[in-house]
Amino acid sequence: MRLLLVEDEKKLLNFLVQGLQEQHYAVDTADNGDDGLHWGLNFAYDVIVLDIMLPGKNGYEVCRELRNQRIITPVLMLTARDTVDDRVLGLDSGADDYLVKPFAFRELLARLRALARRDSYQKSTTLTVRDLVLDTISRTARRGEAVIDLSTKEYALLEMLMRHPNQVLSRATIAEHLWNYQDAPDSNVVDVYIRYLRKKIDDDHDEKVIRTVRGTGYQLVDPDQA
Repeated sequence: MRLLLVEDEKKLLNFLVQGLQEQHYAVDTADNGDDGLHWGLNFAYDVIVLDIMLPGKNGYEVCRELRNQRIITPVLMLTARDTVDDRVLGLDSGADDYLVKPFAFRELLARLRALARRDSYQKSTTLTVRDLVLDTISRTARRGEAVIDLSTKEYALLEMLMRHPNQVLSRATIAEHLWNYQDAPDSNVVDVYIRYLRKKIDDDHDEKVIRTVRGTGYQLVDPDQA
């Protein structure tokens, strides 16, 4: 998943970036509201984590402008303000969730997982397609009884495919959700990671789950959701 983090407190920003990247998120950052708005308007994200007290536009203004421009990306607001009025203002500005500082990092991760489930037909923290199972909390995968050892990008790619079963995802769509702006991949890197993933989850099975749609992209085939 690709995430935009808008936070002006440098120490917290660096801590969150490191932790989120360790949890397989591709993270872009902004340290002021104007840059955060620019990133949110011009790039595709799965979630935007938005501080309220920011230089330039504040988080409320950024969120309202994103919604006015029909950006429907889920927004999680971070703030030290914890009154009911502050929470109501944040939600009424278009935020989907609200987390008060200081917070436990694992609570942030849980809230991000919850936001990711909102647009998925699978509401469980465990994603299942045929005999392929992905636990989004422990970040582990297995097919049948066999545990699959996945790299960070392999895990992120598999999660994306499993959250969109039977949907054809273009190479561009996959790339923009799995890599941040700074680490934009070469043109064939998605194909390379698809090959890595196929080797681990398909090669030893008669029933293949990853399908190539020639000239378009890839899909994870789930006959139960057809």
